[in-house]
Amino acid sequence: MRKEFQWPKAMPPRAEIKNFETGMHGDLRNDEYYWMADYFTKGPDSEKVVEYLKAENEYADTLLAGTDAFQDALFHEMKGRVKEKDESVPVFSNGYWYYTRSEEGQQYFKYCRKKETLGASEELLLDVDALAKDHPYYSAVGFNVSPDNRYLAFGVDTVSRRQYSIFIKDLETGVLLPDIIFPASGESVWGNDNETLFYTATNPKTLLSEKIKRHTVGTATKKDVVVYREKDKSNYIGVGKTKSDQFIVIASSATMSSEYFILDADQPKGKFKVFQSRMDNVLYEVEHHEDRFLIVTNKDAFNFRLMQTPLDHTGVENWKEVIAAREDVLLEGIEVFKDFLVVTERKNGLIQLRVINPKDEGEYYVDFGEPAYAAYTASNPEYSSTLLRYIYTSLTTPNSVYDFDMTTRTRELKKRQEVVGGYNPDDYTTERHYAVSHDGVEVPISLVYKRSTPRDGNSPLLLYAYGSYGHSIDAGFSSSKLSLLDRGFIYAIAHVRGGQEMGRHWYEDGKLFKKKNTFHDFIACAEYLIASNYTSKSHLYAEGGSAGGLLMGAITNMRPDLWHGVIAEVPFVDVVTTMLDESIPLTTNEFDEWGNPKNKDAYDYMKSYSPYDNVMRMDYPNMLVMTGLHDSQVQYFEPAKWVARLRTHKTDNNLLILKTNMEAGHGGASGRFEYLKEIALQYTFLLSLEGIVA
Repeated sequence: MRKEFQWPKAMPPRAEIKNFETGMHGDLRNDEYYWMADYFTKGPDSEKVVEYLKAENEYADTLLAGTDAFQDALFHEMKGRVKEKDESVPVFSNGYWYYTRSEEGQQYFKYCRKKETLGASEELLLDVDALAKDHPYYSAVGFNVSPDNRYLAFGVDTVSRRQYSIFIKDLETGVLLPDIIFPASGESVWGNDNETLFYTATNPKTLLSEKIKRHTVGTATKKDVVVYREKDKSNYIGVGKTKSDQFIVIASSATMSSEYFILDADQPKGKFKVFQSRMDNVLYEVEHHEDRFLIVTNKDAFNFRLMQTPLDHTGVENWKEVIAAREDVLLEGIEVFKDFLVVTERKNGLIQLRVINPKDEGEYYVDFGEPAYAAYTASNPEYSSTLLRYIYTSLTTPNSVYDFDMTTRTRELKKRQEVVGGYNPDDYTTERHYAVSHDGVEVPISLVYKRSTPRDGNSPLLLYAYGSYGHSIDAGFSSSKLSLLDRGFIYAIAHVRGGQEMGRHWYEDGKLFKKKNTFHDFIACAEYLIASNYTSKSHLYAEGGSAGGLLMGAITNMRPDLWHGVIAEVPFVDVVTTMLDESIPLTTNEFDEWGNPKNKDAYDYMKSYSPYDNVMRMDYPNMLVMTGLHDSQVQYFEPAKWVARLRTHKTDNNLLILKTNMEAGHGGASGRFEYLKEIALQYTFLLSLEGIVA
């Protein structure tokens, strides 16, 4: 029911002001809250930082005290939709069926397998529930079984800074080997000799992926051999294996260029050879298929094309075109099988799966049949299979796993996400719209709402976007969103520039010196939804996280009048300071995305939109800002400094809440259910502002 919610009266904490001049190119910036980085740098004010964050948490708890029961009810409502005792669809690989299963009341999962048939007895490989028992945060990733099926390598992070320890378990004895590799990225790959493990070693401070190392089972990790060292700090590196299991592959990639190295997996102690030296403004990816390598590249192809080259002549001069580039289609990637090739393409913002038979050159597209959806290939480890496993979802269709027979063109639904308590997709409707941005470009919007929700301009609407790194936000299902939709909210995704929904140009037009297009696009989508009578300023809310949190900071500075409330999760809001400090994790990897402020033109441009630098004395909307103390991607001090400066500048009486998870990082809480408490807090913030408290 709706009633006016009375927020408690409380005095917000005031952070100490310590003038600190920074900047360059003759420009001085006073960063009065620079001291808040001391917890990260282990500086003299480290304890004071923690005290301030705790004070902000206490203030948030005071403001939200009257909503505790509602938050708890929302948490249990969302948790109640999740099937607690569940099992993934088994995946066949190298003689075994692999799957995970979860048990009632448990936060994590069991990683299991069965030999040859699903009727065989279960082998419990890893009980993550037991391993996570004494840890407030626990993440297990990179499950990787040796070719002889004896060893399991996996990565563990118990801090939430994405610095992993790699463990090796002997599946014959059930014993964890003393070989513990740290610090690493968490992912690893086996050589075909069953004793050589390749992994990515990371810098303990900057977290940069710096080296690819080779470990031999049963030897001390200090003896691990460096097989590749990355010298360019703007590149990410990683190591993997071709689907055919014939080659170990090292990838070194930046935003604008990449380089690959290959090694015969049967000779893991051998020397990697360069596939093709990095080229300016050329990206490429490599996969092995029979007697050739396939290459997805943007060389002379803005939206990427597919090329091939012989196994023994991999230089660019030998590349031959297989699929040409097209202006209206982005070629995103490939999945290879012995007898088929599946190409992931994006057209008009939507994913297409194109199946090709290389032998007879026959091809067709998998039909999905909805106006807004998400589809992508799932785990398909068996090279010789004729079955393609893919996942399909939409704003009204729960995640659905299909096996598609590429020979007969028939599909089988293996599993659809169960929404416990009942869910009828016919009660909801999805729509696709386009808003015209400041420069005349049409920006797609995906919408979902309950059919009973009135379109009279008075319905609350939550508008979400990300808009960076070429990351596309597809229209997928979320059972937790039902708690908003069933209370009259409309949910919308603005597919703004900076993502890659409409092709490579969509990304290029939303980064570097065109970054402001992202912000203008989001504002245009909001204005369109108001003009189309879906909502009004007094009922419109915005949400974004990480780089999407930068978007939230920018649009609150540019158009604070447009939003009744804003949720900024782990927001990247102090762009200039972070991009000037190469000791901060990921900074050097980001120069091609945001620019290098050591160059005056880049400095001036990013300062002109950086949320922290553009806080003004004016009214701001109600705001909920969330961060994690151990965040490795957007350090906690960015949102903390931003909120502190907002407190001294804002001229309104609207809510400004900073909530810091003192035990988590960029991804928030771990476990199947803990993250729902954070969502319950966000939804309580939104619903209470609407006077909806039940």
